[in-house]
Amino acid sequence: MASLTEAIARLFGRPKARSTTQEVQPMTKVLVLYYSMYGHIETMANSIADGARQVDGVEVTVKRVPETMDPEALKAAGGKSDQQAPEASPKELADYDAIIFGTPTRFGNMAGQMRTFLDQTGGLWANGGLVGKVASVFTSTGTGGGEEMTIASTWTTLAHHGMIIVPIGYATPELFDISQVGGGTPYGASTIAGGDGSRQPDDRELTIARFQGETVAKVAARLKANG
Repeated sequence: MASLTEAIARLFGRPKARSTTQEVQPMTKVLVLYYSMYGHIETMANSIADGARQVDGVEVTVKRVPETMDPEALKAAGGKSDQQAPEASPKELADYDAIIFGTPTRFGNMAGQMRTFLDQTGGLWANGGLVGKVASVFTSTGTGGGEEMTIASTWTTLAHHGMIIVPIGYATPELFDISQVGGGTPYGASTIAGGDGSRQPDDRELTIARFQGETVAKVAARLKANG
């Protein structure tokens, strides 16, 4: 005579065996993409990347957009040509889950080099290659003028791509520190370079940059985990 257990199994089917192995989640890929003429944004980009690396399961890549200035003109202007980050190509942006863009301000807008790069992403726009990916922006200015405008005007391009824009708000205490001149906005991290470019990012500005990187990485990882 069949046991009660066998009878129940025939009626409802045998329960599936519980897996003894954990499902491996794919890495969340974060790209820090920047343009830096004098090295200020390069320094900020590395701190952004350091912050993103604090999040488990996140793979961080730092790249820069190609320089469009003539090499001799760049040298004459005192530009920094010895940057370690490799150059990015527009088509590779679709490979990442989040992209954090860094650009100095040019009259309240992104630098022409970043604009030229993003103007080559028409193919990605046409096929929705960046839709739903996380984006954020950081910047540098000479005297502080235009930092928020530069970030917000860059958002416009990212919105056309359907990206999910992540600001930092006032979620880190360094943004309330007004004891000294410095960058930092609720829109994104920033640094003040000085009119002659002699001022370098300080500890407070770099802390905000790391916070931005960590914040974006957390959002991207959460979205990827939830499908």
